[in-house]
Amino acid sequence: MADPLVAGQVRQVAPGLRQVLAPNPSPMTLQGTNTWIVGEGRVAVIDPGPALPTHLAAILAALGPGETVSHILVTHAHLDHSPLARPFAEMAGAPVLAFGDALAGRSPVMARLVGAGGGEGVDNGFAPDEVLADGAEISGDGWRMTALHTPGHFGNHLSFVWGERLFTGDQVMGWSSSLISPPDGDVAQYMASLDRLAAIGAQVAHSGHGPDIPDPAARIAELAAHRRQREAEVLAALTGAPADAATLAARIYTATPPALLGAAARNVLAHLVDLSDRGLIAPQGVLSAEAVFERG
Repeated sequence: MADPLVAGQVRQVAPGLRQVLAPNPSPMTLQGTNTWIVGEGRVAVIDPGPALPTHLAAILAALGPGETVSHILVTHAHLDHSPLARPFAEMAGAPVLAFGDALAGRSPVMARLVGAGGGEGVDNGFAPDEVLADGAEISGDGWRMTALHTPGHFGNHLSFVWGERLFTGDQVMGWSSSLISPPDGDVAQYMASLDRLAAIGAQVAHSGHGPDIPDPAARIAELAAHRRQREAEVLAALTGAPADAATLAARIYTATPPALLGAAARNVLAHLVDLSDRGLIAPQGVLSAEAVFERG
């Protein structure tokens, strides 16, 4: 087993691929945010991370003599992934590329959700220099990547395909399932994005947090099964007992520490919105974050 990565140190993952760990560990980020450096000479940087001067210095130190940055790629506009992009761009003289700002890619059903709340960790001021459309290709010295719009965890979420490698941001992680918190998170989008990523057939995936994923197909299948199981639990908990998201979370997440029940309730709300949109349940009144839902 490889030694755990230390924040600020550079890890040579493979030829043309380096990793630098940001010093922002937490229950939601594990050891911290992974920043990826792709290529040699003129390189791309994926997810500069949080706005920490020490991490900016570590990324610059990870570059070899004479190396420059040609692209700064951001998977999504969360505070642990995107805020360093702007100061890094100003220092490196490279453009910031992403699917759009923090509102880009949000699904229509979420626009109908009243009092959605959420917004956990959103970098509301994020704006890229260049918008990457779904399927756009980015290339540099000896490397070429394809951007895939993979919403679900977040509306503007991108993943990147590089040969047999896949950069999945927070959409697919090896250590945990993703938080899906409306209106930024959407279960229907998440499941569709998992299907799309599975079809890539990547040999290894590199996520925004945690270790490399050596069998992406198996991990994606596991995450999809987990969501289907959670959906079944939500439906079962609603049988004969209408409830709101917070009540259902307490019923379902019985082993979850109280401090994490708020995040659990956001995940449950995402399932409730999806199930309502599919006609399997209905809110008592207007579709809202505080609504009581019941089975039809």
